[in-house]
Amino acid sequence: MQFPESWLREFCNPPLSTQELADLLTMAGLEVEELRPVAPPFTKIVVGEIVEAVPHPNADRLRVCKVAAGEHSRDGLLQVVCGAPNARAGLRAPLALVGAQLPPADEGGAPFEIKVGNLRGVDSFGMLCSARELKLSDDHGGLLELASDAPVGADLREALQLDDTLFTLKLTPNLAHCLSVYGIAREVSALTGAPLCTPAIAPVRATHDAKLPVTVEAPDLCGRFSGRIVRNVDTTAKTPAWMVERLARCGQRSVTALVDISNYVMFEYGRPSHIFDLDKIHERLVVRWGRVTDGKGETLKLLNGNTIEVDGEVGVIADARGVESLAGIMGGGHRCRPPLRARRRPCAHR
Repeated sequence: MQFPESWLREFCNPPLSTQELADLLTMAGLEVEELRPVAPPFTKIVVGEIVEAVPHPNADRLRVCKVAAGEHSRDGLLQVVCGAPNARAGLRAPLALVGAQLPPADEGGAPFEIKVGNLRGVDSFGMLCSARELKLSDDHGGLLELASDAPVGADLREALQLDDTLFTLKLTPNLAHCLSVYGIAREVSALTGAPLCTPAIAPVRATHDAKLPVTVEAPDLCGRFSGRIVRNVDTTAKTPAWMVERLARCGQRSVTALVDISNYVMFEYGRPSHIFDLDKIHERLVVRWGRVTDGKGETLKLLNGNTIEVDGEVGVIADARGVESLAGIMGGGHRCRPPLRARRRPCAHR
């Protein structure tokens, strides 16, 4: 179980240091296998906004950008030469100011210092950065795109909450209730007496009468299965940057907004859920064990693109024609992508 310390402290924030909190969890039976910072050390990197991006006069793949950096560009906009394909006006991205110290390119190497440069005859006063250059991820396809409301000129570490620590717990099978941030927070509250913040979640009233029949054929697999049909969902909506980042800190990549919401609820409250496309469900949903016919199990293409074969020991969610998803584990790739409108909450073990 991996999660950021800041998320845990939103639910329960005892007066303990990071190491003291890790020791407390380990001594309580929740072994902290690893502690590591969200980001390596770096300095003088702020939120910049590209106001103008024009082609470099002497290089086809470079752009000359005028970048706003708040109080760091009091005399006007900073001129920065950039080769990233997504450099464009209106984009907010990390800006390394002159004098900034970037993480070393190789482990054990020296930090990389940003100086005034001259690229093909054009001066550059700083560097716009990708996630890889800051060692935040391996993505180097372009500049790290920040939220449109990220405060221009703000220190990047504060804007992205990079002074955070990732906890990795090595849990035993009897601690499934700690497979969520809230579940761990309950343990911390019980151990320390610190107050537990339990958000009030108001029930949402149904606005239509549509229902999808659900049958539980394997009560030993799933004791309760609930769901709701949701209409008028914008399947093109983009996942908020804060949610993408929080999922990444739990080791989960972003897929689509609806899939991300499902995963977020699972990490936060330990409630595995799945989102189906109602138009592609045939007649009903069935909770059952996988089936084997003539020595061959049912097949399913998963959300991650892999195609698997299931046997009679694997729990599945199926419709009248075949398997839709692995119960409580992963959805089918052709079922979980937009447009999506139905949701279920299986109680199968993950």
